[in-house]
Amino acid sequence: MFNNLLGKTFFHNTVGEYLFSIIAFLFLIVLIYIVRIVVMNRLEKWASSTKTTIDDFIILHAKKTLTPLIVFGSFILSIQNLVIVPEITKIIYILGIILSIAMSLKFLMSLMDYLIEGYFKKHNTNVTRKRTLKWVLISIKIVITGMALIILLDNMGIKISTLVAGLGIGGIAVAFASQTILGDLFSFFVILFDRPFEIGDFIVVDDLMGTVENVGIKTTRIRSLGGEELIFSNTILTNARVRNYKRMERRRVVFKLRVTYQTSLENVKEIPEIIKAIISSESEVLFDRAHFASYGDSALVYEIVYIVLNSDYNKYMDLQQSINFKIKEEFDKRKIDFAYPTQTLFINKLN
Repeated sequence: MFNNLLGKTFFHNTVGEYLFSIIAFLFLIVLIYIVRIVVMNRLEKWASSTKTTIDDFIILHAKKTLTPLIVFGSFILSIQNLVIVPEITKIIYILGIILSIAMSLKFLMSLMDYLIEGYFKKHNTNVTRKRTLKWVLISIKIVITGMALIILLDNMGIKISTLVAGLGIGGIAVAFASQTILGDLFSFFVILFDRPFEIGDFIVVDDLMGTVENVGIKTTRIRSLGGEELIFSNTILTNARVRNYKRMERRRVVFKLRVTYQTSLENVKEIPEIIKAIISSESEVLFDRAHFASYGDSALVYEIVYIVLNSDYNKYMDLQQSINFKIKEEFDKRKIDFAYPTQTLFINKLN
């Protein structure tokens, strides 16, 4: 009775063959889960002992994405002894393609989210930059999903060559029409990842200067010292020489003094020491040098150099003002006169 039941045929296969495939599939499932528990536990212990988090991410998401693929592969192996009609074979093939693309897409999306979150944690990214990066990430995901859909349709036997050709011609036309916009978009990514400046930085571009307020996909907006808003295309900024004063840790200051030719030799020799003492008395200042540099057209020229150990421009101006007050005070005590452009005409009376 039992042997007769096993020998009965349905859809070109006996009941015994079906039963064998089911037992083989269940055996493979049990074996997979046993191996998964043993191997994954060891891998998770190893990953938890390392300092990096990328291994934890890979193990966690490999478990989520590889398991369905392995189970489907076990199903394919277990039905190898069966005679399957071409229509069912095609359906199984399409299901395998869909599952493979879906799991690959899921892992890729998770990896992109992981990388962008790691970037946010590593760099103290402001809210505007985070919002921009998330929109960029969404755009990339849409493009990748579209490519995955095209691959899926192609493997399902749907002719997409005409569609791809049409998209290609349209893409070329759009690229020519919007090459300036695309250039600014690529420049935005350069600014985003190379970070020559950030929001809040004080920068100088050619003869224009101001504080960066917003970095957009096409333009960057800067608030000038006069209060007006300056708008630069991203391409201009990536091609220009940009001076970023926010990242300046120290400021080297060079200035000159001019005294009259009537100044005595004693005072001429004494002036560098006077200036050195004045600058050295200031806080957050490192004196570099002071020299009688040259004979000018109408004055003796001194060149002074010092370092301000602070990047704040207002702090530098306060220090320079204090130094100027003290120099004026010391020169008045010694009756040393500052020079200004003058000419002396000497007339000889001829006999």
